[in-house]
Amino acid sequence: MTVEIQIASTSQSLPNQEQFIQWVGLATESARQGADVVIRIVDQVESAELNTTYRQKEGATNVLSFPFEMPNGMPDDALTEDILGDLVICAPIVEEQAEQQGKLGLSHWAHMVIHGCLHLQGYDHVESEQAMVMENLEIKLLDSIGIGNPYSDNSDET
Repeated sequence: MTVEIQIASTSQSLPNQEQFIQWVGLATESARQGADVVIRIVDQVESAELNTTYRQKEGATNVLSFPFEMPNGMPDDALTEDILGDLVICAPIVEEQAEQQGKLGLSHWAHMVIHGCLHLQGYDHVESEQAMVMENLEIKLLDSIGIGNPYSDNSDET
């Protein structure tokens, strides 16, 4: 598994490389072990531009997920590595949400990375049944590293 971190943010309170690797590994362990992921850490302007371009939604968002798609015309065996996709995470939004929700910053970062990686693997939360499956998996994965339920009021207490 390769996790490439691209920092295009002025935030001074980012997780370290090992933490990102741990969280990606945890979220991809059962489905696509060894899959490569790029995580780009951005500020609000880039997040908003990407959100508008790819989701037709205005404003910055916490995490955007771009699952890898084999380019048209390329044979399925053209790549030797398993590329899961790219995550774009807006550092100021993650930090602001953690503060507003009374969460530890690193706990919310872990949640956003895991959440994004699950999107890369096809999980979604548009329908309530899908959301329940995805949220339960997030809760289980976060609990395995000592982080409480991100959907409860006491998420950093385990």
